[in-house]
Amino acid sequence: MKNSDAGAGRRNPAEVEERVGYTFRDRSLLERALTRLAYTLEAGLPPEDHMDALATLGDAVINVVVVEAVVARGAHDKGAISNRKMNLVNMTRLRGLAEGLDLADYVRWGKGEAAQTVWTSGRVLAECMEALIGAVYLDGGMDAAAGVLRRLGLTEKA
Repeated sequence: MKNSDAGAGRRNPAEVEERVGYTFRDRSLLERALTRLAYTLEAGLPPEDHMDALATLGDAVINVVVVEAVVARGAHDKGAISNRKMNLVNMTRLRGLAEGLDLADYVRWGKGEAAQTVWTSGRVLAECMEALIGAVYLDGGMDAAAGVLRRLGLTEKA
């Protein structure tokens, strides 16, 4: 994380839109995708205002987009499709996408998370990336989510 005020996503979330090439119609989805449960609890926000459900949704959307891209490029064997998907969609790859976006700088972290720099864990940043894709999907549908993943390079080698 580049900024020194590590706790609460001190950079403008609109920059995330620029970086992924997608503008949210419902900005609250972007805010939610950038808000950790710990921050929500500490700030007294409504319990649904954190990223967890979006991360679960985003995980599923990413899998669909990648499998669709693999099939579109001619794969037809179930085993081959699964292997290519596993090579494209994994914690390391999703973390790399999040790091490329400097996503940790935009996330609102809980105080304990900030003190422990939890974003250095691969799984945590991968979840943040999944939440962002889940938010794009809810806001703009599958085509919007696929477009973001394509622009980020996730499906270029499918």
